[in-house]
Amino acid sequence: MTISTSRRGGRPVVWLTGGAAAGLMLVVVLVSGNGEAYGAMGLPDPGTVTKIGTYVLRFVADLAAALCAGALCYATLFVPPKDSGGLTADGWSAVRLAGWTAWVWFVAAALLVPFDGAESTGVPVTAVLSPEGIAVLVSVLSEPVAWLISALVALGIALCCRRVLRWRPAAGLAVVAVTGLLPPVVVGHGSAGLAHDVAMNSLVIHVVAAALWLGVLVCLALHVRRGTGRPGVAIRRYRRFAFWCWVAVASSGVVAALTLVTPSQLLTTEYGRSTLAKVAVFALLGALGVMARRRLGVVALVAAETVLILVTAGVSAGMTQAVPPALLGADLSPLQVALGYRLPGPPDALSLLLTWRLDLLLGVGFLTAAVGYVLGLQRLRARGGHWPAHRTATWLAGCAVGFVATSSGVGAYAPASFSVHMTMHMALNMVAPLLLVLGAPLTLALRALAEGGSPRQLLVWVLASRLARTLCHPIVAAVVFVVSYYLLYFGGVFEPVMSEHWSRMALSMFVLVSGYQFYWVVVGADPAPGRLPHLGRLGLVFAVMPFHGVFAVILMSTSTVIASNYYRTLALGWPVDLLTDQRLAGVISLVVGELALVSAQVVLLVQWQRHDQLGTFRTVPADLDDEETAAYRAMLAKLRRR
Repeated sequence: MTISTSRRGGRPVVWLTGGAAAGLMLVVVLVSGNGEAYGAMGLPDPGTVTKIGTYVLRFVADLAAALCAGALCYATLFVPPKDSGGLTADGWSAVRLAGWTAWVWFVAAALLVPFDGAESTGVPVTAVLSPEGIAVLVSVLSEPVAWLISALVALGIALCCRRVLRWRPAAGLAVVAVTGLLPPVVVGHGSAGLAHDVAMNSLVIHVVAAALWLGVLVCLALHVRRGTGRPGVAIRRYRRFAFWCWVAVASSGVVAALTLVTPSQLLTTEYGRSTLAKVAVFALLGALGVMARRRLGVVALVAAETVLILVTAGVSAGMTQAVPPALLGADLSPLQVALGYRLPGPPDALSLLLTWRLDLLLGVGFLTAAVGYVLGLQRLRARGGHWPAHRTATWLAGCAVGFVATSSGVGAYAPASFSVHMTMHMALNMVAPLLLVLGAPLTLALRALAEGGSPRQLLVWVLASRLARTLCHPIVAAVVFVVSYYLLYFGGVFEPVMSEHWSRMALSMFVLVSGYQFYWVVVGADPAPGRLPHLGRLGLVFAVMPFHGVFAVILMSTSTVIASNYYRTLALGWPVDLLTDQRLAGVISLVVGELALVSAQVVLLVQWQRHDQLGTFRTVPADLDDEETAAYRAMLAKLRRR
């Protein structure tokens, strides 16, 4: 049943203001009842002005960031662009809204540098309102640094939105805006304590999904209110988008709550009661989604959803500055402080096989990629298309390798053992990407998506963009693939990266993307812009192999332990010879890396042979064909027609 586009439900500005006011009231209520948290953390009370100012600014910054990121997402994915790639009037209106909210985001984030720093140290904000005081805060605390980065991102978006008139720049700004949401999250209350790895990953999903949901919701309301363009397309896309946002926000919120507050503390602490309030609000949002299919008009539905999300944002703004009960009085070992969990013993074969800890970002990402590939394959077959079985097998095998590397004992022990870390690095950088690129996911998407549909058109534009051509340049791919090893492990970068969970996750994502980038250029089944001929690609692999071999030999022969201070502070419960473990990592790097590169050469030679055979069949005169050759030629002609 279609949703009515009736304008019943009032002006968007009215209910947006009302929801924001309700959220701010909740912030003030939460602040007034949160005074005992400072004493529990051994800090003096910074004063009412500092507390309320910090929480109100956090609410404003979160709201403005959500509107900015959601508006850019709306302009990119919900409003079909022109055939030339330019934004329509409705898309441009969303970008303009993103520009104005980016300025608000910038001001609030910039003010939070002194306010949040003062609140975190228990001093009045007036005590740090000087260049020297702010410099001390930025050099000592991570929260002011996070807000400074967020402010710079917002400033860049605000300046760029004034000149964006095409889809590709808007899509790029949307990615930058989503990235700008993350710095305050990764240094917040989910970054410490027991199971902080699970809490942080779930909060990343929670914040991104909630922010995009709110921003898209407001843009949809304004679009429907104007009645211009094609709001029906946006409404249909929003229904699916809102459902998956609700699933992501609700599930990640439950996981984060279970790590930050125990069931017995849900009714006895302010943090627990706030968690129950958020659960109730999201239950109402789910009920509204069901009611939308039956009787509510679009504006009425959007108004109700927006008010509820803003109320939830007010609760969240107070909770982000509060201390979760699970962190108070917890007696944690150095290993638990650094990793967030215990390890059963040394990383032997049995421990690596039986220890499992789901990675909510990469692990779930690999599972989602496998399911999405299978669904695309089913959609293609339902339309009468055919797909090679070996491509499906390689893609699923690559997802399996990535899932095991991030969520099994390999992923659990990787932050505590350099040799296990190198095993995960090789799996994510060498093995999994080689299998994934042979699955041709982009070709499957282009064939499975509807011809002329916006998702397919957007994918084509991304693949034809200047950024894609730059990243697929053979020299760029090879340099990133090789130089990253030397910079990471010999350039003093590895130890600070391993010290924080968010930087370890960023490292895993980088090695996966850089490996995929290189193997796509070399042996990828998907066409790549500016691809070299087979001989040139074979030479590129031969050129990379010595650099990787030298890297492994250096690891095996050096007498300097990499990240020795980090590994010693873990205080593992078993004896470890760091230099021996590092040399074992060098052996793993040499064996796995060289085997992967040799496998890539074999695949490339097979692809070269098939390419030559195909060219031979196409050039042989038809009157010289035998029966088998003629049949094969007919099959090729049929495939070209499809």
